[in-house]
Amino acid sequence: MKKVKNNYKTSTHSLYLLFIKRLLDLLISIFALIVFSPLFIIFKFFYLFGKSKGPMLYKQLRVGKNGKKFWIYKFRSMINGAEIKLRSDPNLYKKYKKNDFKLPIDSDPRITNFGRFIRLTSLDEIPQFINVFKGEMSLVGPRPVIEEELDNYGTKERLQKFLSMTPGITGYWQAFGRNKISYPQRCDVELYYIDHASFKLDLEIIVKSITSITKRDGVY
Repeated sequence: MKKVKNNYKTSTHSLYLLFIKRLLDLLISIFALIVFSPLFIIFKFFYLFGKSKGPMLYKQLRVGKNGKKFWIYKFRSMINGAEIKLRSDPNLYKKYKKNDFKLPIDSDPRITNFGRFIRLTSLDEIPQFINVFKGEMSLVGPRPVIEEELDNYGTKERLQKFLSMTPGITGYWQAFGRNKISYPQRCDVELYYIDHASFKLDLEIIVKSITSITKRDGVY
């Protein structure tokens, strides 16, 4: 997908969204990477000597602001070759697409035991602070999707709006429903955030996200 020219004008011209949000992203991502750096070392041993030997980080191509693609990082929760296994199994891939491009933890044959643990605790998301530091993601924003998911936005105007903002580690969709909200309602939720983005709303989303993680609400 080529980079999309953004003709969508919104409240993103506010001081918070143009400058302060990026400054906070930099400061928080640096702090988080320092605080969680021991986990990178500890987890490395699991990937070196555990049952699922292989690379520690999993990366997947996602679509970011203005349609620019980037590699999103996560701690690997699946077996090696998980993407190949998914696409080579027609029934599994059909179920994956039908379920909004995801599979429940308890019925996904690609997920390891260690992977289930880091999924349920959302620890697998920590490497995304690298994406935030690089400016590819923000702490709060619409969740970055794979290219196939963009079709759910329907019109050109809705797609432009969705791609007008830097995607986030968490967002309105994740905080207020997560995997309980599926397409096409998910699109409306993401677009609602873009129309109402503010420091106050971002703070509410962060607090709600932490609560959801603690309760393991809507986690896949």
